[in-house]
Order: sequence, then structure tokens, then C-alpha cells
Amino acid sequence: MTTLRSRLQAALPTAMKARDQAAVSALRSALAAIENAAAVAPQDSPLGLPATGLGVTEVPRREQDEAEIERIVRAEIDERLAAAAEYDRLSRADQAARLRAEAHALETQLA
Repeated sequence: MTTLRSRLQAALPTAMKARDQAAVSALRSALAAIENAAAVAPQDSPLGLPATGLGVTEVPRREQDEAEIERIVRAEIDERLAAAAEYDRLSRADQAARLRAEAHALETQLA
């Protein structure tokens, strides 16, 4: 069984070859959100001095389970659908359709 992250990464080149701008945008955004969630804030030294120097703040990324990654992707979908509803309210159907296409591209990877 493949992970959601690997399905998203595998779908990106396919969407790029198909020139599916909505899918490319959504997949890149979701992958970036997953990577950002795995980031760990650097710690200052125990003496309270700021950490300086090359590689001093390097720390391993946080491990993510499948449930957390799915939660991040679902949040990305919900954000797009909420923004699409707002665009509909403002009579901006073209932007709403683009955001719904992005949400659909992410939804297909959840199944």
C-alpha cells in the first residue's frame, strides 16, 4: 500500500505532463504544507544565546503518520472549498471553478 505523500508526489509529474494547472498547483501546495508541518523550530543554546554558525540549527524533521498527512490534505481541500464559496458570493465564478478543480485534484488522491 502506498502512502498519501507518495501518491501526491507521483501525481505531480503526471499532472505536469497533462498541463493540468489546477492539479499542479494543488499538489505542490499540499506537498509544501506537509513539509512545513514536519519542520521543527530551531532551539537556542541552553545559555540563552542565539544559535549561530553553519548547521548549528539543523535538526531532523518530525515524523508524520498517515493520519496527520491526511488531515493536512483535507485542510487544504476545505480551504479551497471555503475560498470558492467566497468567490461565488463575490460573483467571481472563474476563480471559484479553479479552486474547486484544485480541491477535486486533491480529493482524488485521498481515495
